[in-house]
Amino acid sequence: MTKRSTDGQRALSRGGLVLLLGALAALGPLSIDMYLPAFPQIAADLGVEVGQVQLTLSFYMVGLAVGQLVYGTVSDRLGRRGPLLFGTFLLCVATLGCALAWSIHALIAFRIAVALGGSAGMVITRAIVRDQFDEHESARFFSLHMLVMGAAPIMAPIVGGQLLLLGSWRGIFWVIAAFSLCCWVALLRRLPESLPVERRVRHGVREILRTYWGLLGERVFLGYTLGSACVTAGMFAYISGAPTFFIEEHGISEQAFGLFFGANSAGLILCSQLNLRLLKRFSARRIMLGTYTVKLVAELLFVGQLLLGWGSFWTALPCLWVCIASGGLIFPNASALGMGLVNRKAAGSASSLMGTIPFALGGLSSAAVGAMHDGTGRPLAIVMGLIGITGWLITMMMTRTRRAQQP
Repeated sequence: MTKRSTDGQRALSRGGLVLLLGALAALGPLSIDMYLPAFPQIAADLGVEVGQVQLTLSFYMVGLAVGQLVYGTVSDRLGRRGPLLFGTFLLCVATLGCALAWSIHALIAFRIAVALGGSAGMVITRAIVRDQFDEHESARFFSLHMLVMGAAPIMAPIVGGQLLLLGSWRGIFWVIAAFSLCCWVALLRRLPESLPVERRVRHGVREILRTYWGLLGERVFLGYTLGSACVTAGMFAYISGAPTFFIEEHGISEQAFGLFFGANSAGLILCSQLNLRLLKRFSARRIMLGTYTVKLVAELLFVGQLLLGWGSFWTALPCLWVCIASGGLIFPNASALGMGLVNRKAAGSASSLMGTIPFALGGLSSAAVGAMHDGTGRPLAIVMGLIGITGWLITMMMTRTRRAQQP
């Protein structure tokens, strides 16, 4: 029998909740990955360099960082559903603006608006999970969540490349707008409120700032947040530099680029599902630390091959695959461990920080890759290597507690 929520909506099953939250959270990444193969075409159409088109990605990261900081606090005060509806609608409208953009500056402005809308789904879905599940169940849910979210970076560049065969880059944004509208309708009809009125925070600005300051003072929480943020920053360096590495340097077609990009994203899904099995035998922390070390080794090998010429394009690909796929074992566990340390009343604010910091670093890393653009994958290797070392050191040093040191 179908359950109903208190407001008369039909309550979602666990599988339905995973699917809808995954789709909502994937809207932000989908808006990134689908237009990557179109970078050279956008540059030619708008009369700018590819490096300037990469700025649309950097500013998008800034928008995601700012938006997530706002939505977490707002959702703690007003509930989860209303802000999520608003953000998804804003993403849809702003994406239509991208499809109609007449200059690179207009495209950047609309991309910022898209990010401000898409950040709602990325931050509030984490808070909804914290509202309903404990630490262990959250880790399992986030792994299933990534199965849905992971489909976006696999399919998006492939679909984007195929759409370029049918029309211009503008068609990509029309498709994203249509998908976001479908998500908005599903959210409106099927997702009930997960934060009851009696559990909402009614603090003023001073109390909100105090909450954020208190979270930043929690060393272990901050360690998980910064460690995960460095993984995100490395991924956005890859996203920014991938078109140059594959298309410009090695002559991969726009359609084949989607396949290469999708293969790396498939690894992200594979590892997120492997995490479900590993959690039956190991703690979330042990899985995360072990994976982070393997990731660092792969990054150093990737740097060595691109900067020192140790190998070829084909030998660099497995290292790059490990660097990206490892996120499937790091993100769910870091999210669960970090959010598990937080009082439920501050879940939205904590989720904001776990979203804002990674995308702020992601904006910086993608901008760094764009600034060093030289038509090769060397800038990508340099940025990924530096971020990888930093993230590993932070994670190992800042997340150590007596409880964490127990086997």
